[in-house]
Amino acid sequence: MEQDKGDTGRRGVGQEGKAGFKERWRNARPTKTAVFWSWIASIVLTMIIGFAWGGWVTAGTARSMAEKMAEDAVVKRLAPICVVQFKQAQGKDQKLKELGTTESWQRSDYVEKQGWATMPGEEKPDTRVASECVSLLMLISK
Repeated sequence: MEQDKGDTGRRGVGQEGKAGFKERWRNARPTKTAVFWSWIASIVLTMIIGFAWGGWVTAGTARSMAEKMAEDAVVKRLAPICVVQFKQAQGKDQKLKELGTTESWQRSDYVEKQGWATMPGEEKPDTRVASECVSLLMLISK
């Protein structure tokens, strides 16, 4: 007569042989092979997520990124020297007007020809410094 009492601890009719998910999970005993491949899958998934979205990079990529950052920092430091050399030039107001009327793709060549992008101790001008110098000079001209 226990069935008539509605005992919630017991399974209903037809469910006596079926185990629930919790019970099957509790009774599961994975093999060494299943555990090994689960670890491998976890490692591979972690690497994919890390390199794709986590910002991980290889040593070679980190090295090239550091070199580019160092070069950019040097250019940022040398560009003001170029501006100082411009300010020491004769007829700087006229040359600034000429620079403003020059086509944008020729401006760094103009700065190089004037010698402003040639750093002290160097024999030839640096193209990247000239480009940054043009940006600074255009700010001055406004």
